[in-house]
Amino acid sequence: MSKKSPSISATLPDPPVPTHVVPTGTKHRLIVVDDHPVVREGLGARINAEPDLQVVGLAADTHQAVDLIATQRPDLVITDLSLGGKPGLELVKDLEKSHPALPVLVLSIHDESLWAERVIRAGAEGYIMKSQATQKVVDAVRHILAGGIWISDRMNAVLLQRVARNCKPALGSPLESLTDRELEVYTMIGNGMPVREIAAKLHLSVKTVEVHREHIKEKLALRSGMELIRHAVMHNLEGA
Repeated sequence: MSKKSPSISATLPDPPVPTHVVPTGTKHRLIVVDDHPVVREGLGARINAEPDLQVVGLAADTHQAVDLIATQRPDLVITDLSLGGKPGLELVKDLEKSHPALPVLVLSIHDESLWAERVIRAGAEGYIMKSQATQKVVDAVRHILAGGIWISDRMNAVLLQRVARNCKPALGSPLESLTDRELEVYTMIGNGMPVREIAAKLHLSVKTVEVHREHIKEKLALRSGMELIRHAVMHNLEGA
């Protein structure tokens, strides 16, 4: 991927991550997308401490990310899944179409057993949970930049078993029958978020979120809203 001036930093509402002035071509250029300032700025500072990596932009949502990618031409994008408005998975899908050569690493709190395979199928080159040490994130970045795919050893074993048994993903947990948006709503329910808060977070109407809740209940054979809440909370606890 072509590189531009290494000293450029993005103009965003939040203070930019400090960047180092280095000779052109000596550092891989990264963009970090996360709606939590502490996470994106902290991760950006940690990555900038590496001799071969440089964060050239911080984005709080998918719209900022798309603008930065167009102007900064990064070598890799790190993105969360839970973003305001358009979710991170949609960003992955959009980049697969508009920038197919641009690798993406998804960094998220969501259970990898449900999300890792989805993001890889959507076009990402890796999935890592936020519970991992930041050094693991750096390792994942370098692995992907070298042309690899990054998932945990546990998920790698699961995927290999599916290949060996010729299993389709839908034959696993009933949760895998949920659409990407339904799974996102389900995860937020498990985090204790009420319908109105979920709607505001995803920029959806309350009615649309309620429709998603009903579809989730049907697919998981749950009889009431309370059963759905208990189911989602227990799943989040088991995946923690």
